[in-house]
Amino acid sequence: MRMKELDLLKKDWQKNEGSFEQLSEKDIYGMIHKKSSSIVKWILIVSILEFVVLNGIGLLLPDDSTNLSAKENLYLNILTFFSYGITIYFVFLFFKNYKAISIISSTKELAESILKTRKTVKYYIGYNISYIIIIIISFVVYTICTDVKAQNNFSNHVTFTIIVITFISIIMIAIIWAFYQLLYGFLLKKLKKNYEELQQIES
Repeated sequence: MRMKELDLLKKDWQKNEGSFEQLSEKDIYGMIHKKSSSIVKWILIVSILEFVVLNGIGLLLPDDSTNLSAKENLYLNILTFFSYGITIYFVFLFFKNYKAISIISSTKELAESILKTRKTVKYYIGYNISYIIIIIISFVVYTICTDVKAQNNFSNHVTFTIIVITFISIIMIAIIWAFYQLLYGFLLKKLKKNYEELQQIES
């Protein structure tokens, strides 16, 4: 069974690489290692670009903090610095994964590193979606409190605002989720394929 799977894997690599030379198990491992290292490097690059671009756009947007109270400004600053810290931490993890995968020398270690990288990326996407949900909830609560404070009751205007914000939020979250699937999904699929090929070598 092992020889049959390895032969199929060799044929696949020969077809993809455009080569008809005989590939050994070691050759296949070397190619998978090289491709996996390149993919993890791209994950690192994309995460850095995402951080720079999104925060750059944020700096260009008008600053409405002058309209907020001291407590509201403090909450917003804490949330912003928390977001920066977590994002930088994930970028560091991606860098750490890239450095680790670059020096790995065994099939088992490479497979484990691929799984670790895929898990880190999924956690990163999950964090970003969760952070956006927290921002939306905070905005809804702030809107309700502001309206109730101004009118001394829970008006129909507040109900309508909540419905509109909820509808827009669902659309936003769906778009952002699709964005991350497009941005990182392709790289994760290639890593998964590499992992499956390594499993064929080990089996």
